Amino acid sequence: MVLNAYSIGKRESALRESGTVPSEAARDPLVLAIDVGTSSVRAFVYDIDGNLVDGWGARRKYAVQTTRDGGVEIAAEPLAALVFECITDALSSAGEGAKRIVAVGCDTFWHSLMGLRDDHTALTPVYTWADTRSATAADELKRQLDASEVHQRTGAVLHSSYLPAKLKWLGTTQATLFKSVCYWMSFGEYLYVRLFGERRVSISMASATGMFDQRTCDWYQPVLQAIQVEQSTLSPITEYSDAMKDLQPPFARRWPQLNGIPWYLAVGDGAANNVGSGGSTPDWWVIMVGTSGAMRVVTESTSIEVPAGLWSYRVDRRRIIQGGALSSGGNIFAWLSQSLHVPPVAALELELTRMEPDGHGLTVLPFLAGERSPDWDSDARGAILGLTLASRPVDIVRASLEAIAYRFALIEQLLRSDATPPRGIIGSGSGLLDSPAWMQIMSDVLAQPIVTSAVPEASSRGAALLAFEAKGAIVNVASVEAPLGTKYSPVEGHTSIYRDAMKRQRDLYRKLVQ
Repeated sequence: MVLNAYSIGKRESALRESGTVPSEAARDPLVLAIDVGTSSVRAFVYDIDGNLVDGWGARRKYAVQTTRDGGVEIAAEPLAALVFECITDALSSAGEGAKRIVAVGCDTFWHSLMGLRDDHTALTPVYTWADTRSATAADELKRQLDASEVHQRTGAVLHSSYLPAKLKWLGTTQATLFKSVCYWMSFGEYLYVRLFGERRVSISMASATGMFDQRTCDWYQPVLQAIQVEQSTLSPITEYSDAMKDLQPPFARRWPQLNGIPWYLAVGDGAANNVGSGGSTPDWWVIMVGTSGAMRVVTESTSIEVPAGLWSYRVDRRRIIQGGALSSGGNIFAWLSQSLHVPPVAALELELTRMEPDGHGLTVLPFLAGERSPDWDSDARGAILGLTLASRPVDIVRASLEAIAYRFALIEQLLRSDATPPRGIIGSGSGLLDSPAWMQIMSDVLAQPIVTSAVPEASSRGAALLAFEAKGAIVNVASVEAPLGTKYSPVEGHTSIYRDAMKRQRDLYRKLVQ
């Protein structure tokens, strides 16, 4: 096929509408963005307009290790190796274009914990937010500390998903290991220690640990004292824009194009996702459904008040990000797909779309990985009520998607009572974007329109925009418009049906969990 100027122009226009540009149309400068999520690693190149450069990038999938007692771990060194492979492949795909890269941005999953030896080698696995083995330790901390004060000061509740509970659990159950650790950090910090040989943590990453003082932007001493962790074992806190430049010799030889340019510190993936989706101001809230789920809003403020049941972290010193998180999301859909005889994805989606709201008669508590917002019960477990011989696998899938939407509605109510209503809500993450049926369910349950993000990779795009801002290439991340896609509007009759179904779920929750 011969491409003429018209067809080439048409292709470029279509790519731009989806947040992507062909390499020949990418506008300098360029940034390499690294995105480490809880199921995959990505490295992509972005241009100054926030467009992903078509074909210049790489991704690798991986699986976490789970244990029957609630453990969810990742081996640190193999994960780092995947990141390095992605960087190498991204540079290779860019070819000579890699010389146009002027900075590196990075985001990694929030709430991770690992311990290092004195020589910066990993002594423990990476414990993720989903690891619930520290639930008892969280309860002990609630008795030991003023839980309300800790919530207001750190922006986080005393819960197994945060670091204080995990550190107390390790100190109690693995005392020898605990005492052998020289440094505690997130995976994002470990990645930069490997690359640069220096410990440093961004305000964004530290703000979601449960050990960070949201008022002073420093480590919160009452919690450190309660879990018997010395501040010297934690990384110094600084802005993400406090870049590192000189790679360790092996990496400088491996990626000469990236040596000597600024590598901005890793920020939390949730913060990057909001920024990349277009939710960098209070005008737009973002619902993200990936492995887990979250609803978030970014604001600028010199003071901070943490809403009950929700959390408050930071993008950086001047930007606060607040919201709620669910332990349920795409992980539930994946579990259902593996455990039940459901149709192939396309056929399943069509069948879900045809079903009536709450037409299955089932009530689901979607707590296969415990509960976070709004009641933060690590011991909560999943349940399905109402099964009959007529119940089908697709009924259970639909009921579970609706059940997760009901949990989002609780978060939305708490956010709305504490913040100015937004201009709109953006749907982000593969869980939502790959399922029009779930998007419509979400709109119906929340009783407001939701528009899909047309950004192909929101988190890495957010990391890239923050890098452009830190470098001074753009004035503010909000100045770069994010492409939006399909708008879903609520069906009034559906909303009233879902209100009754939400009441059933709350009643079941009170009986089985509270």
